[in-house]
Amino acid sequence: MDRKEIKNRIVELEERLDFKFPTQYVGFLSEINDGDVFEVKNTGICLYSYSDLEERNRTYQVHEFEPGYFMVGQDGDLAYFINRKNLNDNSIYSNNLGALGALDMKKEADNVFDFIRLFE
Repeated sequence: MDRKEIKNRIVELEERLDFKFPTQYVGFLSEINDGDVFEVKNTGICLYSYSDLEERNRTYQVHEFEPGYFMVGQDGDLAYFINRKNLNDNSIYSNNLGALGALDMKKEADNVFDFIRLFE
């Protein structure tokens, strides 16, 4: 699948979810092939492709416990999120999947690219 088709699928996903992903995240997401994950170098952190996002969020009931956030990746029980309420917020946040709704989100980086650079 080429990048144009992936971007079209991302737009379709945004329409189904009824929110827009932050611009920088869309740029990053459009580079991950359908069904693949982006593994952050030597960390165990996996960032999902557009085709896995909906299922992962449904599985962990993210909308129920953290309605302001959307899960984009994880490392075991630690999950990574974007803000779904503020399109201008490109930040990546983290939280323990077992504590969603109970603990505050922790800001990890200003955007997905800075997040990845933390581990280089």
